[in-house]
Amino acid sequence: MLTSPVDLEDSVRTPVAPSPERLRDFYFGATERLTLGLLKYRDHSFRFGPLELVRFGVPARTPDGWSFPIRGGALVAEPGGELRIGTRDGVTQVAVRGYRQALPLPLYRVTQRLFHHFQTRLVLLRLRGRVPAEAPPATPAARLLAGAIDAGLCLALARGRPGRALLFAAPYLVAGWSIFGGLTLGGLLVRQRVTSVDGSAVTPGQALLRLALLPAALLRFRAVHDEVAGTDVVRP
Repeated sequence: MLTSPVDLEDSVRTPVAPSPERLRDFYFGATERLTLGLLKYRDHSFRFGPLELVRFGVPARTPDGWSFPIRGGALVAEPGGELRIGTRDGVTQVAVRGYRQALPLPLYRVTQRLFHHFQTRLVLLRLRGRVPAEAPPATPAARLLAGAIDAGLCLALARGRPGRALLFAAPYLVAGWSIFGGLTLGGLLVRQRVTSVDGSAVTPGQALLRLALLPAALLRFRAVHDEVAGTDVVRP
């Protein structure tokens, strides 16, 4: 018995509308880069090694972008539905309409669906870019001071034990960035917060990715964690 079709939507504010060609091509190439080449887009198909996951038809132009018909693949129970990418009224949206997933619905919800939202949001934020900025950026000095305050707090809670402090730091930072308005104690005292580059709230997935890349940022003296997670640190 076939499952009922599912619909998904993800969007970000886009003050500067991408060109039609960029709308058509960016999503697929950016997905390859975000997955470090584990997912490849070849001949209108997303592939994982030799396995064809989702196959699309030739894209059709729509009033605000493009429609990619879903034709088949290992993750598709039945051909039908579409992937739509478009920009309207300053918002760029990726929507899946009428898709019939091959995975059982409970498994689909906790695997493929979560990955789709996570990956699509990162792609859209990268497509939007960092210019124009939604708010004034925090200074490097302020960012370092806020980080030092947060590190000191976690170290104090761990009674001076660095290893235990890391256990406090992970949930503390992820919750502050994604649940409590982008604020940690350091950010509150220094008057800065973490947002997505379009000014929207940071999702838990973005926060986890930002945290995972924080060591790389410290080693390289560059905000690679913000670059990849689609986030920024701004002043009110």
